[in-house]
Amino acid sequence: MNGRMTGGTTRFPVGVDAALRAAGWQPGRWDIKQAEEWADALRAHVSPGGHRHAVFPAAVEAWAEFGGLSVPAATGPARQIAPSALLLDPMRGLHLARTLGDLGRALETEAAPLGEEPASGALLAIDAEGRVYTVDHTGDWYAGPDIDSALAALVGGVAPVRLTVR
Repeated sequence: MNGRMTGGTTRFPVGVDAALRAAGWQPGRWDIKQAEEWADALRAHVSPGGHRHAVFPAAVEAWAEFGGLSVPAATGPARQIAPSALLLDPMRGLHLARTLGDLGRALETEAAPLGEEPASGALLAIDAEGRVYTVDHTGDWYAGPDIDSALAALVGGVAPVRLTVR
């Protein structure tokens, strides 16, 4: 999913790369201290029903690189749907431990919060294998096989795929 910019190849399509950079991301960004603080806060939280958050390497790595960014929707033509703005802050899912636990069980893995789509209120989640999902009032959606693909899709206007019960 690489795009072209003057002077070389980018990791993301051009419009998505520009949106990420506008939010403060750059290649090599890595705030492990902040990611570990989020991991500690999520591990410490217990819902009123006794549900706890899963914390695993794929989530911590995504938080370290992209956590704290408020990414505007990419400009330019959308691929399929209106591009999404994203707030990459796992604390947006703090009170959704049960929802994420249910998603993880349905997928036979674990799921952790990644952030949200502010316009729709959809929760962004990442699983233990690094796959990304959105969860909203209409259902659960698959956004991509990894954080890069999911960011490119969501910020670039590619429709996520609805998850269905088999």
